[in-house]
Amino acid sequence: MATGKKAKPSYVYAIIGVSLVLFLIGMLGWLMINGHALTRAFKEDLEVNVNFHDNVKDEYIQRMKAILDKQPFTHSSRIISKDEAIKMETQVEGENPAALLGYNPLFASVVLKLNAEYVNKDSLEKIQQFILQSNVVRDVTWQKIVVEKMNSNFKKIGLILGVISLILFIVVIFLIDNTVRLAMFSNRFHIKTMQMVGATHQFISRPFDGRAIVNGLISGVIAVIALWMVVSFAYAQLPELKLLNDNLLLMILMLGIILLGILISIISTHRSVLKYLKLHVDDLY
Repeated sequence: MATGKKAKPSYVYAIIGVSLVLFLIGMLGWLMINGHALTRAFKEDLEVNVNFHDNVKDEYIQRMKAILDKQPFTHSSRIISKDEAIKMETQVEGENPAALLGYNPLFASVVLKLNAEYVNKDSLEKIQQFILQSNVVRDVTWQKIVVEKMNSNFKKIGLILGVISLILFIVVIFLIDNTVRLAMFSNRFHIKTMQMVGATHQFISRPFDGRAIVNGLISGVIAVIALWMVVSFAYAQLPELKLLNDNLLLMILMLGIILLGILISIISTHRSVLKYLKLHVDDLY
């Protein structure tokens, strides 16, 4: 009875400890999900300008837009006429270039926004070559320096986050393993007593493994609830974050946290039981 009473607080502390560690890795996972969504949003906001020769008929521009809309690289597109282009330029510059020159020097264009996976140097050059096959297209332009710097910075950030995630994952496994093993320490005499009266290893480990599954599940659920509270608070304070929200990835992350808690708990518990079964009675003190 004394052993059982000592075990209960240990399990409570173990559950709290594992929950905190799982919450920490959940927070990092959520930040990575938002980082991925933010990266995608930045890339899909890049504009590629398909400029047409002067005096190209509207029907040819509409036809070219329809062709581009069917391509796998196109996220969205819109037509900017010569008149719209000069109005936009006037707003930016503060004066009308057409009034100074006596004619409209700008061209009608289709502004493309690409799917994120196509926003890189090689893909953009292939897209440019594809579009320039049309004899109504004058040129295809985009902010090349922005693309190069954006991809370079995102790669560096991804590498840094990847290294941090790997280190944290190793630390998480180590901490959870130690927390569970510490909780099992108070049960060492109970385990050895069962072995001495003839109980098999499977019989001894079964209730502890079952308890580990329950503890891991409870820890995972607590971590998920805490993570959801933080996420909800963040969305309430910064509604813009909802634009980056990916419910599917968030659900997968939360499910992963619960499964990780169960998996590490049962592995650590089973290892601890086997360890005490192998020890001599004198080594338990």
